[in-house]
Amino acid sequence: MQLNIKATNLELAPNLKDYVQKKMDALDKYLGKLRVVSAYFEVSRTTKHHLKGEIYSAEANLSLGSDLLRVEKTEKDVYKAVDKVRDHLELVIKKYKDKKIDRKKKKVKLGEMIE
Repeated sequence: MQLNIKATNLELAPNLKDYVQKKMDALDKYLGKLRVVSAYFEVSRTTKHHLKGEIYSAEANLSLGSDLLRVEKTEKDVYKAVDKVRDHLELVIKKYKDKKIDRKKKKVKLGEMIE
């Protein structure tokens, strides 16, 4: 998957970039035949937050034609935030595919009813 990675308020180290790429590439098996038009991933360090210490945010946007799958998570560790986004995005992709399959089945049933 061709991924555009952006870092806000922190340096995008090569090991973090590779980690994000590896985690997002693991989602290819769930995407199957779905065509990803664009994929954006942003990692940031939030500044004005109610918790003490550094809080990291990770966000992923996958554009699938006219549909957009978006997940955002906040965590105390940047790697945990990336992991949570990947896990949640896996669930979102599965749900999206199930929804698409259900729509196709309904169209087939409606076509049979009309005949």
